[in-house]
Amino acid sequence: MVACADDPLTLGVEEEFHVADPATRSLTTDADAVLEKLETGDGAQFQAELHESMVETCTTVCTTLGEVREQLVGLRAEADRAARAVGRRVAASGSFPLAGPRLARVTPKRRYEWILDRYGHLAAEQFVCGCHVHVGIDDRDTAVAVMTRARPWVPVLLALTASSPFWAGVDTGYASYRSQVWGQWPVAGMPQAFDGAPDYDAMVQALIDTDTAVDSGMTYWDMRLSPRFETLEFRTADVCTTVDEAVLHAGLCRGLASTCLRELAEERQAPPAPRMELLQAARWRAARFGLGERLLHVGEGRTVPAATMIERLLDHLRPALQRAGDWEEVSRLVAQVQARGTGADRQRRAFRRAGRLEDVVDLIVGETAGRPA
Repeated sequence: MVACADDPLTLGVEEEFHVADPATRSLTTDADAVLEKLETGDGAQFQAELHESMVETCTTVCTTLGEVREQLVGLRAEADRAARAVGRRVAASGSFPLAGPRLARVTPKRRYEWILDRYGHLAAEQFVCGCHVHVGIDDRDTAVAVMTRARPWVPVLLALTASSPFWAGVDTGYASYRSQVWGQWPVAGMPQAFDGAPDYDAMVQALIDTDTAVDSGMTYWDMRLSPRFETLEFRTADVCTTVDEAVLHAGLCRGLASTCLRELAEERQAPPAPRMELLQAARWRAARFGLGERLLHVGEGRTVPAATMIERLLDHLRPALQRAGDWEEVSRLVAQVQARGTGADRQRRAFRRAGRLEDVVDLIVGETAGRPA
């Protein structure tokens, strides 16, 4: 039987940001100048990313959503101060409205250069930013079992965090176009059901042995066992434009992991494993429409209104959220997203007001720094 602690699982959040020129509203390739103003290196809370147009922030280990919020606010403020010092701003959006592969400049690290050489244009066009939530589960077999049970709900997390409707100057029609760009990697998308940690590890090693992945860090699935920490890592979300949305996403990820962990501890029968085709279809539908249309209920094999799917997710997670003391905040923040729209919805509203993508960039930069829409 799997042990199920009553104490809330630990949390950590990684956020990726674009670096922009506030005068031209264009993406820049001098994130190194911003990082020079910040403490970087092993264990630091600021890191370089694949492209020199991006920076990443990492919280320390948190036990409450209050701690998550405090750290995200502080890290965003520090990153923005560093960016302002060199005439730049940081922008939290899954894609950047005014960007394209012509701007590609890979961070000069051997690993990133290998990736560019191996994947070519696919790597060159990855001007996308995500939000990764680490939930502390120290037993790897248990983490794999939790990952398998959590899969049907992951598309709902994507729909709630969608923030990438624009790509290379056009409206793509997607709420999360980042997920489509990212999904081109052969090591991305919804993970399959694994039969324990040895099965998971064997697949990761096969990807490395066949030169499909440079290392275990290139398992870009929507969920994975972290290569660095004793955590289950949720990777499906676009980077959330506001801190509120990031806190909500962290709370939902922990609630989902805790719910699955409790089911395992109580030896509840898992539902029949859903077909990968339906899981991928649910992921695509969430990316395409966000909360604007119906979402695919994998277990029932049919679409339902997005509001209904969110209600079912909250009902499913409520006991775990209440045990962690997160229910009131998570339910409030869900209602807030439903009322204000996702990041993708707000970007489109900003564009419709005057038909200017520069206004969309201003919205993103302002919300990243904590200014309301």
